[in-house]
Amino acid sequence: MRRSIWIKAACAAAVIGACGIGAWFMGVYPGGAANRGHIHTQEGLALHFFINRPPSSALPDPASDIVRAAIEEEFEVQLTVTAMEEGDEYNTTIASLLAANDPPDMWLNISPDGGAKYTLDNVLADMTYYVTPETMPNYFRYWMNEMELREYQVHNKFARAPIPYDNQSYRAYYIRQDWLQKLGLKVPATYEEYVDTLRAFTYDDPDGNGIDDTYGFTTAGNGVGLSQQWPEFIKHGLIYPAYFKDDRLIDMGMDERVGAVIEDILHVMEEGVVDPDWFLNKGDQHVDKAVQGRVGVILGDTADFAYDSNPDSLQSRSRAVNPDADWVPFNPFGSRPLRTEAAPGFPFVFSNNAAGLHPEKLKRTARILDWLAGEEGFLLTHYGVEGQHYTRQGNTITIVPEAVGEEKDVRGDFMKVWSFFTPNKPEVYGITVIDPRVTERDKQIRLTIEAIPMHEGLGTTLTPPLGINVEAMRTRQNELQVKMLFSDRSAAKWPEYRQEVLTQFHGDTIFHQYEQKIRAAHLK
Repeated sequence: MRRSIWIKAACAAAVIGACGIGAWFMGVYPGGAANRGHIHTQEGLALHFFINRPPSSALPDPASDIVRAAIEEEFEVQLTVTAMEEGDEYNTTIASLLAANDPPDMWLNISPDGGAKYTLDNVLADMTYYVTPETMPNYFRYWMNEMELREYQVHNKFARAPIPYDNQSYRAYYIRQDWLQKLGLKVPATYEEYVDTLRAFTYDDPDGNGIDDTYGFTTAGNGVGLSQQWPEFIKHGLIYPAYFKDDRLIDMGMDERVGAVIEDILHVMEEGVVDPDWFLNKGDQHVDKAVQGRVGVILGDTADFAYDSNPDSLQSRSRAVNPDADWVPFNPFGSRPLRTEAAPGFPFVFSNNAAGLHPEKLKRTARILDWLAGEEGFLLTHYGVEGQHYTRQGNTITIVPEAVGEEKDVRGDFMKVWSFFTPNKPEVYGITVIDPRVTERDKQIRLTIEAIPMHEGLGTTLTPPLGINVEAMRTRQNELQVKMLFSDRSAAKWPEYRQEVLTQFHGDTIFHQYEQKIRAAHLK
């Protein structure tokens, strides 16, 4: 970023702190809707963004927020940012703001239907005038093409747009290598070897403390459903989250083979080799258990999930508890894929209220998002300030580890919140990053997980038929699968339960629409 802007940004941040606005918490504007209602302030156009955040990260006091200060100075806005962990509370809060006629100007839509109901209810703005190659040149140059954007439309309305995404899969299982070595075992390469390892991790005292306090595998059911991290899905050919084969959609949660998956999960549960509280684990509680040395196998889906160079990684946190902890990635199914090719994730949406009353808000928002999608915004939100957090020579930047450590907020790395709009792919801009913190072990992990194959993607995004509630279908699906696990203790009724979901909760109609859209995309 230009040095003059940084000087102004620093001054703006100091003024904000002096004025007492530093009392904000996680970007929530004091005074609520009444204050957000002002369109212009002395500092500029008032905007409210609502985004998700990683569980361990939060936005700092605005006076300490270098990204917010830069945006406010560059675009002459006063920015309110609400950052919440994704989940039910996130969706409930958005719904409450909409019901109070006080929607954010821009938010990330993480509802199960992808925004279909909000589109039908006319809550979302038509993005035709705001998201174009002319208004967002960086977004289209580096990350998105117009055909992909067309496939992302809901009910033939351009009311949502995907945030830039990384199409590489980083999904892999991780196992305690130090436990394997202590027990004289090798990394499992088949499902049978994996289950044998769970038994050893549970009953053979892998941590050597003489206490029966370890288990094999854990995940998080969040108290509502069957986690899709269970390896038993892959065992039965159900790849995350869905794939197209023989002219039909194979949905991981509703396939006929889910019954066999349930039976296998019941077997390992009854044998006592998995975390007995997996269903009640919420958010990252299952990761916390792995960090504490209570389980030896867990699934990760980010590149730096177990990096030495990531201070918040599974590896770094585990080493703080036990210096000998050593997590390594593996695939218990050899060379079989664990997921389909990555597809666009949460879309960003604009408020129809703002479009009707204050379209300038959305024009300014589009400019800000495009700046985030460009090189300048990317470098700031991922690496910090040139000359302070990194140095640059041509197209090569070198991280300054000491400066990055000093900048980290005590509540977590807030840059992980601000990088919500772009994945960490500097190569998109032709930039090479040298990070002295990255170890040879980290590089090997990256090679290992990138070598795990992916199944061909669907080629389009899936949207339900008009007026059909996908969330209701998934809720009933979850209820019946939980019933099989904890009440029936059997999957014998899955054909009957599945038929109920398909007929009474419109599953047949939903999947028929999905398949039609996939076929149409394959013909293009």
